[in-house]
Amino acid sequence: MAKTHIKRGDEVVVLSGKEKGKRGKVLQMLPAKNRAVVEGLMMVKRHMRKSEERPEGEIVEREGSIHISNLMSATKWDARQSK
Repeated sequence: MAKTHIKRGDEVVVLSGKEKGKRGKVLQMLPAKNRAVVEGLMMVKRHMRKSEERPEGEIVEREGSIHISNLMSATKWDARQSK
């Protein structure tokens, strides 16, 4: 497993992509793919199968993953912006 510059629970800023400039907390790291799941960003829709809990089935929105090269720690970002 490679060492990363962010970890679960850190607040991060997105550097590029459609979510550029947005902030969020890292919910999950996916080290095998060099990606992270950030709270409230890269929302994707997933179709859920019918079950006892969801008798009609459902479309659920949840967070997708972002490559860690597109993320920066919010503390570093703030220090950089204040110069």
